[in-house]
Amino acid sequence: MRKAWLVAGAVLGAGLSFVMLLVVGVYVVAGNLANGVGGATKALAKGAVPAAYSGLVQKWGNLCSAINPALLAAQLYQESGFNPKAQSAAAAQGIAQFIPGTWATHGIDGDGDGDRDVWDPNDAIPSAASYDCKLASYVKDVPGDATRNMLASYNAGAYAVIKYGGVPPYKETQNYVKTITTLEESFAAPVTRVDPSKQAAAAITYAQNKLGTPYLWGGDGTAQDGGRFDCSGLTKAAYESVGVTLPRVANDQWNAGPHPARDELLPGDLVFFSDDLTNSRAIRHVGIYVGGGYMIDAPRTGAVIRFDPIDTPDYFGATRVTEDGAKALPTTV
Repeated sequence: MRKAWLVAGAVLGAGLSFVMLLVVGVYVVAGNLANGVGGATKALAKGAVPAAYSGLVQKWGNLCSAINPALLAAQLYQESGFNPKAQSAAAAQGIAQFIPGTWATHGIDGDGDGDRDVWDPNDAIPSAASYDCKLASYVKDVPGDATRNMLASYNAGAYAVIKYGGVPPYKETQNYVKTITTLEESFAAPVTRVDPSKQAAAAITYAQNKLGTPYLWGGDGTAQDGGRFDCSGLTKAAYESVGVTLPRVANDQWNAGPHPARDELLPGDLVFFSDDLTNSRAIRHVGIYVGGGYMIDAPRTGAVIRFDPIDTPDYFGATRVTEDGAKALPTTV
């Protein structure tokens, strides 16, 4: 929900043509963008990891060449959503979801305080990185990409990777490798421009058609909701209309793709807002960018879906939604 000082933000009645010209104009130049998010180090995107853990992830994510901070962050997010108290039905424990037997063998005293505590991120995060690197060492002579082979070993065991000379032909393992490497891009700071979404223009059209609709907290646009939305309900429905399923809440939608810089925004990018600019888990509002510094959003109770400016003190960043990025997100975090 936007702050009260945004209530006076531009409600562009006759501005629809203006905004659509922006959309068309920006997409004309979008074809010149370079491909993908790259860079050997894959530093963390702003606020991608809660501030309490970002230093640990940045440090231990460089422990060996098979991992990087963005990859380690993706694993932790996939495993626990950065929840140090997480516990699964299979008895996996802590922020890195170690089962007791694996922890007994591979847990390390990351903070040097004399104990190995699976519930302490100061031990569990270094242990996750150490375990990844250990697995990578087991399969270092296997052909192919070292990181993918490491991830396959994490899922299927090093023996299977050695046996098949790479990622084994198990659907579960192949999906696991794809999921983590895709999520990696949503935690990485961009070092090149990223491709525009093929579905973005149609998602904007959906949001446009909802202009003037009253806001409803928790609204998904269903008949039961009277066709009303809240902020993340609108963005979810806009992308769902083009076959891309996003999580329900804004701070999880942040991880649905790579993060373009402010001067790289294109129509269809999701734009996010927070009172804590160091922590993506604190994001509280999202809109869909339309160009020229404006978004379509469902701002707050008592307001309607409208155009608002994005350049405000609480602007957190943006996500360029990808189909693979959305599919890679865990159903619960």
